[in-house]
Amino acid sequence: MGGRGYGFTMSKILFVMTGADHWTLADGTQHPTGFWAEEAVAPYEAFKAAGHEIVVATPGGVVPTVDKGSLAAEVNGGQENADRIAGVLASAPELQAPVRLDEVDLDDYAAVFYPGGHGPMEDLAVDADSGRLLTRALESGKPLGVVCHAPAALLAATGADGSNAFAGRRVAAFTNAEETQAGLADKARWLLQDRLIEAGVQVEAAEPWAPHVIVDGNLVTGQNPASSAPLAAELLKKLG
Repeated sequence: MGGRGYGFTMSKILFVMTGADHWTLADGTQHPTGFWAEEAVAPYEAFKAAGHEIVVATPGGVVPTVDKGSLAAEVNGGQENADRIAGVLASAPELQAPVRLDEVDLDDYAAVFYPGGHGPMEDLAVDADSGRLLTRALESGKPLGVVCHAPAALLAATGADGSNAFAGRRVAAFTNAEETQAGLADKARWLLQDRLIEAGVQVEAAEPWAPHVIVDGNLVTGQNPASSAPLAAELLKKLG
């Protein structure tokens, strides 16, 4: 809506989010997870403030689960901001009514954004619908943002010849060093940085936990939660 009749057209931005509420570890146990709060909230607020409309898509259209750990005071600079972030998530109607990922038409959107959390390691890493969407988004030239663990989704973007659509592209993604410091590297079935490199993607790692964003054409990637706000700023520049 928002004034379409007055010559102003709001752009729609697609948030592709994990539908997983756990991450299966090497020993078969399920580590509770989902999406990481800051990585959804910081871009959500930036895009809404700039006047854009947001549509959330998940595999099967399931309501995405927030990783409870991402709502803790210590990862949000204190309890006040943790409460604020939880409040944004609770009041965001888009999160309560996602569309089905397999029904998304890329032509309806001006940009695509993938927030992280360990959830994408479980589902989007092997989701063919997401892989096709990523490949089309990359080829379309539309701004495509992917942060933290969400580059796991790039692993499903394979062409007919089996090669990865993102091979040769420069990206930032959650690093082995960060996974080690988070205490989960030795429990994981595989590590994101390793898998991306195996797929031919050029992972450029910076200091653990520091904001780090890489822009490679229309592809904008961020290394960790602290990179989500600067990544959103880069996407907005591209939307112009």
